[in-house]
Amino acid sequence: MFGLKPGDRVLAVAPHPDDETLGAGGAIARLTAAGISVHVLAVACLTQLRWGTPTDSRLRQGEFNAACDVLGVTGRRIAWSDVAPAGDLAGHVAELVRLIEDGPDLSLAALEPAALLIPAAGAVHQDHQVVHQAAYAAARPSGALRHWPRMVLGFHGPEDHAWSREDTRPTVWVDVTSTAAVKDKALECYARELRDGGHPRSLERIRAIDSATGAACGVERAEAFVAYRMAC
Repeated sequence: MFGLKPGDRVLAVAPHPDDETLGAGGAIARLTAAGISVHVLAVACLTQLRWGTPTDSRLRQGEFNAACDVLGVTGRRIAWSDVAPAGDLAGHVAELVRLIEDGPDLSLAALEPAALLIPAAGAVHQDHQVVHQAAYAAARPSGALRHWPRMVLGFHGPEDHAWSREDTRPTVWVDVTSTAAVKDKALECYARELRDGGHPRSLERIRAIDSATGAACGVERAEAFVAYRMAC
């Protein structure tokens, strides 16, 4: 997959715990099933009132760990939990770039990953926009000065498919038919973060998005990515 081989490492940067599964859960499960070591850095998590329901960062950590276990993720960390930067990513862009570049444990310097998964440009959520900008900057080519991944792919969240105002057409489609059930199980770990009915964030609509994406490439379910760099 993507020309990667067992033993290679992939770093996925998610704005919040759950975005890795919403946007790339099927692809992550395919990678780990193939012996690729996937690590997830979730940037921010806050204890707050969301959609009329209080969310607890400790519960989010448990959900995150459970979903990562289902997907077969090796390393996982929430960088900023209930601290000032978590509530103001736009005010801490330089820190975020440094975190992704050479932060402890889960960073480009620490892991030297072959591939980097990041939020795609044009996201609806402002935090996703900031994380895209920071991760894109962190992954810039820099010769022999430091490690930079040979592949950088952007993933969309379900809301982006419905509401994004920027046309960031995907250029890479990943058949996730074989891992769709794994993605669904990981999504269930985030049941409190999903919505009901026709909302794009409902399990029903997420499956429909993957099915529609699959129809574009002749498979049952797929995830689409924007290729920012593909040096295979």
